[in-house]
Amino acid sequence: MISQVFSARLADLVSRETDRVLGGAMLGDQPGASLPEWPVQRIVAPLLGATGPVIHETWLAGQAVLTGNSEGIAWCRAGQLLYGVIDLDEADFTATPGCSALQAASQEAYRRIFRLLDAKNLPHLWRVWNYLAAINRETDGLERYRQFNIGRQDAFLEFRRGATGNVPAACAIGLTGGPLSIAFMAGDQPAVAVENPRQVSAYDYPADYGPRSPTFSRAALVYPPGQEILFISGTASIVGHLTVHPGDVAGQCREALANVAAVLGEANRQARSTSYALPELSYRVYVRHAADFPLVRETLAGLIGGTAEIVYVQADICRHDLLLEIEALASHALGNC
Repeated sequence: MISQVFSARLADLVSRETDRVLGGAMLGDQPGASLPEWPVQRIVAPLLGATGPVIHETWLAGQAVLTGNSEGIAWCRAGQLLYGVIDLDEADFTATPGCSALQAASQEAYRRIFRLLDAKNLPHLWRVWNYLAAINRETDGLERYRQFNIGRQDAFLEFRRGATGNVPAACAIGLTGGPLSIAFMAGDQPAVAVENPRQVSAYDYPADYGPRSPTFSRAALVYPPGQEILFISGTASIVGHLTVHPGDVAGQCREALANVAAVLGEANRQARSTSYALPELSYRVYVRHAADFPLVRETLAGLIGGTAEIVYVQADICRHDLLLEIEALASHALGNC
């Protein structure tokens, strides 16, 4: 089994559990902070309402891990489960006609990920966390998020991964600067993709949203030994394929959580374990404007209670008219597996 630990301090974890750490993320506005030895995705963005400047999210495996580095991907493997992180600097890629530097970097990042998964015989992407600078800025005649989507999908198709249907859960979030950063979890068994009956599947979006649709599912159920994990992708105030409640952060907050609840309902129809519920989820909430944070926190507390585990991050969302995005996860044990 694997588990996620949230901690502001790593000293105890380092001394006791280093040989079982699969990887993790470090969130906070301290770009010079030192990183631990295992694969860590650094998300340099202000935390909102946190008691300290940095939060560590760390995945612990139920067994000792193997570590390595392949084509710039720092990775750890525990049995048939793999976690990796790759950061690519767009400045290392040259824009060509019809292909921006970001598009080239995105395609290359996913190429390297797929080569690693094929080499390790762990072909199934379960969850991906994508971060890029200036996600809503238009360059080379196209919004940068749309450039990223082209590069990502081109790699999926090049490596004969489908771009629709059983694709991984994912998010794509904008930061003020830094490299293209991608963290991922993969395994030897396919994930069970979960969609939202209130929304058009992202991979079926019309061409109004760019030359290539985003390649992700609304959620995924995955099955490490003896365990079921639910990953809910970045979820926003979208009904069908349209943004709703523009300019109304409370309305967007309620709509986004309604979408999380709808995904939860679909996941519970397919789950092999007991039902998942909103209060048990661990949340990461991205808020575009720091001034909106108190209202977002108050709104969510009224909807899911004040005891849920929520990390708030100031960051940009994949559409310029979206004010927040919510992602979540939970895990259940499975019988005698």
